[in-house]
Amino acid sequence: MRRLRVLFLTAWYPTRAQPMHGVFIREHARAVQLYDDVVVVHLADPEDGLKRFWQLEEETDPTLTAGIPTLRSRYRAWPPKLSYGFFLVGAFRAYRHVVANGFQPDIVHAHIFTAGVPGVLLAQRWGLPVVISEHFTAFPRHTLPRQHVWKARWAFQRADWVLPVSRALQDGIAGYGIRGRFCVVPNAVDTALFRPLLYPHGSDVKRLLFVGRLAPIKGVPALLQAAALLQQQRQDWCLDLVGEGPQRPLYEQQAIELGLTGRVRFHGYHPHETIAQFMQAADLFVLPSLWENLPCVLLEARASGLPVVASAVGGIPEAVDPLYSLLVPPQQPEQLAQALSTMLDRCDFDQRATIAARAQAFSLQAVGQILHNLYQECLRR
Repeated sequence: MRRLRVLFLTAWYPTRAQPMHGVFIREHARAVQLYDDVVVVHLADPEDGLKRFWQLEEETDPTLTAGIPTLRSRYRAWPPKLSYGFFLVGAFRAYRHVVANGFQPDIVHAHIFTAGVPGVLLAQRWGLPVVISEHFTAFPRHTLPRQHVWKARWAFQRADWVLPVSRALQDGIAGYGIRGRFCVVPNAVDTALFRPLLYPHGSDVKRLLFVGRLAPIKGVPALLQAAALLQQQRQDWCLDLVGEGPQRPLYEQQAIELGLTGRVRFHGYHPHETIAQFMQAADLFVLPSLWENLPCVLLEARASGLPVVASAVGGIPEAVDPLYSLLVPPQQPEQLAQALSTMLDRCDFDQRATIAARAQAFSLQAVGQILHNLYQECLRR
């Protein structure tokens, strides 16, 4: 089949300052690129002190682009109503720039409803199909401001497809009375990078692993409390926390006060390649979040062959393998400690290939094929 030309229009995307921000959208772009041609336009947040009203820049850092042509539409901060006007104008100017440089899109794929509004406007202006992927936890948490509800309703009702990454997210959108043509398309994982270790690491100490931003929503305080309880029961484990965030000093102090020095280690931010190595070295993955949609980190853990203990919130039940996971309520250290102990006893290195094989439905290849088929369906309508 002919490779289509897909314009990604997104409000979130990795930057130098925030290399993990919207990384799941870049993984969608990588998945699409296996079957179709992609150009990404990142509609960045307004910036104080920007010299020009608006500017379009090519991103040249390969660690951020992953080889996908990427442009950033930047604009000066203004009062909200004016600011949104510059946001929309930036999308149109970026589109014209892309076309002038030889890339004539067949379809617009917007990510996040805020980019969905200019995505729909562009599609209407040039007679293109438009799909909108949604990732925002504010929908199922029911914390979306009224003006954003209006934008989401307007965009979703006019899109050819609305693609929430989890059923829980779709239900959250519907909870606002927003209608659309929905199809759940999950986040994607690079199974060439995240894959099981071939040989056991040979240690009697089992390694628990957490990867995520060190912020309140990730539930790290409950994890540390659970670790203190687990330490009273058994000594055959350690916990690695990989990630950075504003709460790190508080969590490090909490670990010291709970007597976890030497057993719990904070490793800070690491790129994807290093996180894959952490996962290969781990025995069990834990994610005690207060809320999630369809966290990529759980898909990466599954692709690495790891059993999982996680919170039973949002889209997490859709992300884990029920045969190799335990789910607990959030912010319940006692139940979390018991689940960790149970899964430590169940950890079996020989299970890793099976767990990884069952994660193939979330591979770049599988998700890219789903999106390609949806694009084709839009063009046939």
